[in-house]
Amino acid sequence: MAYESGVKQAQRANNLSLEGRRRLAVNGVEDVESFDEEQVVLHTTEGALVVKGSELQIGRLSLDTGEVDISGLVNELRYEEIASAGSLWARLFH
Repeated sequence: MAYESGVKQAQRANNLSLEGRRRLAVNGVEDVESFDEEQVVLHTTEGALVVKGSELQIGRLSLDTGEVDISGLVNELRYEEIASAGSLWARLFH
Protein backbone atom coordinates (compact mmCIF):
# COMPACT_ATOMS: atom_id res chain seq x y z
CA MET A 1 0.00 0.00 0.00
CA ALA A 2 2.81 2.45 0.78
CA TYR A 3 4.20 1.90 -2.71
CA GLU A 4 0.82 2.67 -4.31
CA SER A 5 0.39 5.94 -2.38
CA GLY A 6 3.93 6.97 -3.40
CA VAL A 7 3.08 6.34 -7.04
CA LYS A 8 -0.12 8.42 -6.77
CA GLN A 9 1.83 11.33 -5.25
CA ALA A 10 4.42 11.18 -8.03
CA GLN A 11 1.62 11.36 -10.62
CA ARG A 12 0.18 14.43 -8.90
CA ALA A 13 3.41 16.46 -9.01
CA ASN A 14 2.81 19.90 -10.53
CA ASN A 15 4.74 20.33 -13.79
CA LEU A 16 4.38 22.82 -16.64
CA SER A 17 5.56 22.42 -20.23
CA LEU A 18 5.21 25.42 -22.56
CA GLU A 19 5.97 24.97 -26.24
CA GLY A 20 6.54 28.22 -28.12
CA ARG A 21 3.87 30.13 -26.15
CA ARG A 22 1.21 28.24 -28.15
CA ARG A 23 0.78 24.95 -26.26
CA LEU A 24 0.79 24.44 -22.48
CA ALA A 25 0.67 21.07 -20.72
CA VAL A 26 0.00 21.08 -16.95
CA ASN A 27 0.20 18.13 -14.53
CA GLY A 28 -0.99 18.10 -10.93
CA VAL A 29 -4.33 19.75 -11.70
CA GLU A 30 -7.04 19.12 -9.12
CA ASP A 31 -9.84 21.29 -10.53
CA VAL A 32 -10.67 23.86 -13.22
CA GLU A 33 -12.18 26.94 -11.56
CA SER A 34 -12.93 28.92 -14.71
CA PHE A 35 -11.93 29.34 -18.32
CA ASP A 36 -12.61 31.54 -21.32
CA GLU A 37 -10.61 32.65 -24.35
CA GLU A 38 -8.50 35.10 -22.30
CA GLN A 39 -7.99 33.35 -18.94
CA VAL A 40 -7.89 29.86 -17.45
CA VAL A 41 -7.78 29.32 -13.67
CA LEU A 42 -6.63 25.88 -12.50
CA HIS A 43 -6.33 24.56 -8.94
CA THR A 44 -3.08 22.58 -8.76
CA THR A 45 -1.18 20.80 -6.03
CA GLU A 46 0.98 23.96 -5.72
CA GLY A 47 -1.81 26.56 -5.60
CA ALA A 48 -4.06 28.31 -8.10
CA LEU A 49 -2.47 28.70 -11.55
CA VAL A 50 -3.76 31.60 -13.65
CA VAL A 51 -3.03 31.38 -17.38
CA LYS A 52 -3.68 34.56 -19.40
CA GLY A 53 -3.52 34.99 -23.14
CA SER A 54 -5.70 35.04 -26.23
CA GLU A 55 -7.68 32.39 -28.06
CA LEU A 56 -7.12 29.97 -25.14
CA GLN A 57 -8.78 26.57 -25.46
CA ILE A 58 -8.69 23.49 -23.26
CA GLY A 59 -7.85 20.60 -25.56
CA ARG A 60 -7.47 17.75 -23.11
CA LEU A 61 -8.72 17.57 -19.54
CA SER A 62 -8.35 14.58 -17.23
CA LEU A 63 -8.87 15.28 -13.55
CA ASP A 64 -8.37 11.57 -12.85
CA THR A 65 -4.72 11.88 -13.90
CA GLY A 66 -4.44 15.63 -13.15
CA GLU A 67 -3.53 16.60 -16.73
CA VAL A 68 -4.69 19.60 -18.77
CA ASP A 69 -3.56 20.78 -22.21
CA ILE A 70 -4.20 24.39 -23.22
CA SER A 71 -3.66 25.85 -26.69
CA GLY A 72 -3.63 29.48 -27.79
CA LEU A 73 -1.24 32.39 -27.26
CA VAL A 74 0.01 32.31 -23.65
CA ASN A 75 1.01 35.75 -22.32
CA GLU A 76 1.21 35.12 -18.56
CA LEU A 77 1.51 32.27 -16.06
CA ARG A 78 0.99 33.15 -12.38
CA TYR A 79 0.54 31.15 -9.20
CA GLU A 80 -1.69 32.41 -6.40
CA GLU A 81 -1.84 30.98 -2.92
CA ILE A 82 -5.07 29.23 -2.05
CA ALA A 83 -6.55 30.92 1.00
CA SER A 84 -6.93 28.69 4.03
CA ALA A 85 -10.43 28.11 5.28
CA GLY A 86 -9.78 29.36 8.82
CA SER A 87 -12.41 31.00 10.94
CA LEU A 88 -13.89 34.34 9.98
CA TRP A 89 -12.00 36.09 12.81
CA ALA A 90 -8.69 34.55 11.76
CA ARG A 91 -9.19 35.72 8.18
CA LEU A 92 -10.25 39.25 9.22
CA PHE A 93 -7.36 39.90 11.60
CA HIS A 94 -4.51 38.02 9.94
